[in-house]
Amino acid sequence: MTIQYEIKSQLAKLLATEDLIVEHKRVETAQFNVKTRVLTLPMWDNTTENVVDMLVSHEVGHALYTPNEEWYKDTKVNPSIVNIVEDARIEKLMKRRYEGISKTFYRGYTELHNEDFFQVKKKNISMMSLADRINLYFKIGSHYRISFSGAEQILVERVASCETFKDVLEVSKLIEDYCLDEIEKKKEKMEMENNSELDLGDTEKTEGGYSVKGESTDEHDGDTDKSETSEEESGDVESSVMQGTNTAKEIPMVETVESLENAIKNLANTDGVENQYIEMPDLDVNKIIIDNQRIHDLIEETFASLSEVNFDQKLSEEWLDMQRSYAKKHIRQSGEDYAKFKRDAQKEVNYLVKEFERRKSAGAYARATTSRTGILDTKNLHTYKFNEDLFKKINIVPDGKNHGLVFVLDWSGSMSREMLDTIKQLYNLVWFCTKAQIPFEVYAFTQCFPNQDRETGLMEKAYEPKEGLFCVDRNFSLMNLLSSKVRGKKLDQQLRNLFAVASAFTNYEAQKVIPLGMGLSGTPLNESIVSLHKIIPQFREENNVEKVNCVILTDGEAYPLSYHYEVQRHWESEPYLGTRNVGSNCFLRNRKTGRTYKSGMHYSDFTPILLKDISDTYPDVNFVGIRIMPTREIGNFLRQNSDDWNSPEIEKQRAIWKKTKTVALKGTGYDIYFGLCSSALSNDSEFEVDEDATKAQIKRAFTKSLSTKKMNKKILTQFVDLIA
Repeated sequence: MTIQYEIKSQLAKLLATEDLIVEHKRVETAQFNVKTRVLTLPMWDNTTENVVDMLVSHEVGHALYTPNEEWYKDTKVNPSIVNIVEDARIEKLMKRRYEGISKTFYRGYTELHNEDFFQVKKKNISMMSLADRINLYFKIGSHYRISFSGAEQILVERVASCETFKDVLEVSKLIEDYCLDEIEKKKEKMEMENNSELDLGDTEKTEGGYSVKGESTDEHDGDTDKSETSEEESGDVESSVMQGTNTAKEIPMVETVESLENAIKNLANTDGVENQYIEMPDLDVNKIIIDNQRIHDLIEETFASLSEVNFDQKLSEEWLDMQRSYAKKHIRQSGEDYAKFKRDAQKEVNYLVKEFERRKSAGAYARATTSRTGILDTKNLHTYKFNEDLFKKINIVPDGKNHGLVFVLDWSGSMSREMLDTIKQLYNLVWFCTKAQIPFEVYAFTQCFPNQDRETGLMEKAYEPKEGLFCVDRNFSLMNLLSSKVRGKKLDQQLRNLFAVASAFTNYEAQKVIPLGMGLSGTPLNESIVSLHKIIPQFREENNVEKVNCVILTDGEAYPLSYHYEVQRHWESEPYLGTRNVGSNCFLRNRKTGRTYKSGMHYSDFTPILLKDISDTYPDVNFVGIRIMPTREIGNFLRQNSDDWNSPEIEKQRAIWKKTKTVALKGTGYDIYFGLCSSALSNDSEFEVDEDATKAQIKRAFTKSLSTKKMNKKILTQFVDLIA
């Protein structure tokens, strides 16, 4: 049977009602660290849900109510007896705290009893020690009629009434003393029996095994003493040492405790790869984000230097002039293309603003309330005989929430062909935000920008690495391409600059306009999501917004994320802090939300986990994904974001894609995940035909222009609807 350990962790957290850290590892017994509040539970694979729930509840009880792990240093009482009494106390307190948990303990202990975990089915329970009988009484007492003498019953009632750990220690001492007295009484009885038999004569009885008076006892008696001593030492010698008690003092045996502990150990699966729990690093995002002004200073410096810098001294002057001419021509042409695109996009932008304001107002009026005033409505006075409502009313329309948008743009090599069209879609949203007076920030993730300290020349260190933290590559940066803090002509110039750079990626002759450090790189999407944990609250505070919307535009999966891991190399005295890729044995742990997420088998499975984590951390933030892809990738995209590869929903979405070249998915980690066809992204599909075009050519051109407009409008409308 497969145990869902993430669910069991949540159960433990709910029971503890605190920021308890629960780890499931391949250990034999449960452990709880009082200082770090980490509860380590074994991988109980060899049992049932009932038993696991009972064991989890039991260990949480210890975490909540048992004072510390080293209580045995403060007492000389047998730890096994203390454990029996403490088990009874903490389980009573758990049942008192959670009424329904009584059934959990009953079912769990019943299954343990059926498997004879206490090893009592072939024993006479009435002949067992008081400590053993008390242990059985409070755990499986419903299955046996366990008898106690009058004096014993008083001690049982004392155990049941324990409220504090001090009570536990006091009662445990009384039980231990009682057990020791019983042992002494048995010894005295045995000696009296032996003496009475010895009084029968001074000669040795050959068959009966009696020794001569004054000599040592027979081999049988000696063996009995030895075996008892051996058992006591094997079971409790460690406890005796911990207590610091006199080893000459006999320690009462508690058979059922040892039997249960050994049996539970056998339930734990200690084989296989150990689970690894990973947490987010405390990032200083100011050392990751490349300032907006710095980005555009670099772009403009590059443009200005095209006429001064020799690209390659080995080339002829004629060839250099040609390269300079191509670069300048590209800048000039891209400026004209930008101006044209801006004019053509205004209709869609105005439409977006109108839709946003309409939907926001509709939402506000839907939340409107009506209140009575203390002023008579004279128009209704004539209705006083049959109408009690004669007072004027006032409608209260709540103010809409302040909105803000954070964009994360994929600046990877695979985006080269789609970068310009993606930038166009981004510009539509930026202009929308500008007109609607919505604050925004646009970041692009990269590994190429030389993120160095300007004074020391060293790479910026964004966090302190340590074991168990995600590893964020020092080459990772977020370029702040655009910001609502920049307005007017300056913002327009930045948009123009970025348009020229984006269009240069597919123009070999214009490559020299791309500034050093702004070339396309890998896909550190996962690192970007990790960074959003710091960016979102900072953005919200700086702009005083209530509702944040985060949009991620990408064309593919992130590359694997790694974590810091200590490795002890035999030739070094200190452990080495290395890195490992996140695998299927890894769990993402968020101490802020108290949730744990299990990694998938494939590296691409981890991005949805990071998205789920940040969505749980910021439940009031909308996370929107926009995936840009060619038509051939739609099948793989739909399967990756579906739990069932044979789901009818996949074929339904295929049909939508075929018709509109777009899909909108939910339940993927994003609040909504748009899929856009890269070949249909362009906003330049105008109704243009040659003068001698046939009717069929005119029809195709018209249909194409409408199709593109329709796709853009649909996506943008869905987006506005989400944020409004």
